[in-house]
Amino acid sequence: MDDFGIYAVFGTNSPPRKLLSAKGSCRASVAVPPNAQQVVLFSSGRWGERICGNAELSDAERMPITIGKLTPYNKCLSWEQWEEETWTDGVTLSVTLEGGNPVTILTVKDFSEVELIPAVTEYTPKARELNSKRKRASEAEGDRAGWDEENLCPNKAPKDHAFHRGSSDGGKGAFPEYRQDQGQTERDELVKGSDKCGITPIQIPAAPPRGPSSRWGQTLCPIDAQTAILIGGQGARMQFCKDPIWKLCTEDMFWVAAETLAEGPTPEARIGHTSYDPDSGRIFVFGGSKNKKWFNDVHILDTRSKWTMVEAKGKVPPLSYHSCSLFRGELFVLGGVFPRPNPEPDGCSGSLHIFDPHLSIWYQPIVTGKSPSPRSGHSACVMQERKIYVFGGWDTPVCYNDMYMLDLGLMEFSEVKTTGKAPSPRSWHGSATLSDTKFLIHGGYNGSNALQDTFVFDTDTNTWTEVDVPQLSVPRAGHSIITMETPGARRSAGAVSVGRTLLVFGGGDNEGSYYSDLTTVAVEEVLAR
Repeated sequence: MDDFGIYAVFGTNSPPRKLLSAKGSCRASVAVPPNAQQVVLFSSGRWGERICGNAELSDAERMPITIGKLTPYNKCLSWEQWEEETWTDGVTLSVTLEGGNPVTILTVKDFSEVELIPAVTEYTPKARELNSKRKRASEAEGDRAGWDEENLCPNKAPKDHAFHRGSSDGGKGAFPEYRQDQGQTERDELVKGSDKCGITPIQIPAAPPRGPSSRWGQTLCPIDAQTAILIGGQGARMQFCKDPIWKLCTEDMFWVAAETLAEGPTPEARIGHTSYDPDSGRIFVFGGSKNKKWFNDVHILDTRSKWTMVEAKGKVPPLSYHSCSLFRGELFVLGGVFPRPNPEPDGCSGSLHIFDPHLSIWYQPIVTGKSPSPRSGHSACVMQERKIYVFGGWDTPVCYNDMYMLDLGLMEFSEVKTTGKAPSPRSWHGSATLSDTKFLIHGGYNGSNALQDTFVFDTDTNTWTEVDVPQLSVPRAGHSIITMETPGARRSAGAVSVGRTLLVFGGGDNEGSYYSDLTTVAVEEVLAR
């Protein structure tokens, strides 16, 4: 017997309400009581062949808030109201179940039943006014005072908050979000034709996306020579991505949706977090932010497909837009944004925290020398397994282009005196190591515009060199850059040459466009310039 069901709980005093059942509709909508402080969504029973349940909240203005996905491995979701938002009777919870159900045969008069409002609903959605970021994002410039600036994408310029506002045309960059659906025209014609001929139309599922949706603030982490994992990110209209986890196969540059492939609780949607893959074959996800919520949790993805949330000892503040470097199996977390109690604005950290995954403990080391000033949105590269180079970032309203080096043997900071043409001040740029002595800086945000230039720093000579990389000609910030060994062209003897390749994914241009493109550049090509 199939006893599957999806239930919702509104507040601590409300009993569970059944939204979807095994034999019912594949979609349900229910009004959220205005006094509810929290929404909890959970499944009960055997999932069988069902894939996931997509859940989102929407207000009377049809601006959805993605809660997340229920899966056979993640059977419970929760969402709390924002501190500055007051719920009224205009919020609707919608849940859509994918997979497992037979194709539903519908007549024209039954189409209204696809979005089912259960009989237990006692609240009728009405128009409402939101005192929230989502409301303010659509208002005039003069009404934008009071934004939580420090926790936003790099868009400090008063003239434009487009990074979070999005654009009505869905993105106008060179690589807009993939929105087309193969076969959609044929399906539309099928429904129209069947209606004319008196044939009952059917509900045909859409084709799956070819790759990740457009986003910024995500992480891309290599886990072996042929695979990288994409985690998190945020797209247009401040919406967190409904497809937060993807796997990239670098042999053919093919994306595979990976959210439901791992057991255990997945990290809550976020941006500005960090993730790394040590020799133990694990990816660490630490910190990040979501709306006005900061995180200081640690999640580990075992590459054998299992998520674990660490019960860490010691203290570390909730941080976002920090840097995280791996050295001898430990995570070195520097700087970042941390929340302050109201009415103080959020501030930047200048502290160094270290996480030991073997003992599951956070600690602060004794560091000497001249440390970097507090900042966020900076980059950090580990060079020759003994030094961490920290570049750029900002602490509102100051943007930096200075360089600091942490000697990991002496635990001593020093300011690096550089020569050559240095990058202009910036934050939310991309960085990647090219060799034992060279690393790359690309793009970022300077306080007014997204940037498109590329620089290489030589640690032997402390020299900056600007390089022209035609493949990286699109201004972007909040993107991901990694280096991986990828197969090259076949030689005459039949062997496959292997070279190192830069992979650049996503980001945005601060003009409303978000990217989902994947750009590849040979490391040897960059070093030869």
